[in-house]
Amino acid sequence: MIKELLNKLFGNKDVSPAMTQTETATHKENNTMTTYTIFGRGNMATAIAGILTKGGATVEHIGSADSASAKINGSVVILAVPYPAVDSIIAAHKDELAGKTVIDITNPLNFETFDSLVVPVGSSATAEIQAKLPQSRVLKAFNTNFAATLSTGKIGDITTTVLVAGDDADAKHALITDVNAGGLDALDAGSLKRVHELEAVGFLQLTLAGSEKISWTGGFGLVK
Repeated sequence: MIKELLNKLFGNKDVSPAMTQTETATHKENNTMTTYTIFGRGNMATAIAGILTKGGATVEHIGSADSASAKINGSVVILAVPYPAVDSIIAAHKDELAGKTVIDITNPLNFETFDSLVVPVGSSATAEIQAKLPQSRVLKAFNTNFAATLSTGKIGDITTTVLVAGDDADAKHALITDVNAGGLDALDAGSLKRVHELEAVGFLQLTLAGSEKISWTGGFGLVK
């Protein structure tokens, strides 16, 4: 848990805490029309779906076999797939994604070397996606979380915090509210430019877990 690193990256922005039971119940009553479409059926997709449904949202999944042909019904789309799979999803659904919020959870690692990112220096996967989807509101979220810490809601004794970045304040607020309703803390980590740092944190976390220096039930927690 590296409080100093997170403070340097994100400053003193307020963490939005998980809702109380009363607040969650009220949110569920008002959130019945929110529908998420998640591309992916893996551990991360399942864990994220669990958070959102707990908060009252409706979630549908699109698996890899149907990713090119399935209709997107959600107003918010989550790309819970490996980064190399993103381009084919965009190619098949660019028109459908226009006007929607698109949440990128990817960490664009070079999985052959596990020692670098595959996006241009200074850029990010999310920035590349936003450039390809100029009519969508593209956010980065969940890339610094492991599936286990999303499912349990804990990193050690600390409530799991989801870091969210992007240029659309309303889209960020809506996602943060839904994450809070699902029982987790969330933090507006800044603009699309800050995704570069988020992906660096995600990269570091994955390499540490891959080398068994931290566990897949561990990670970085935000002490507030």
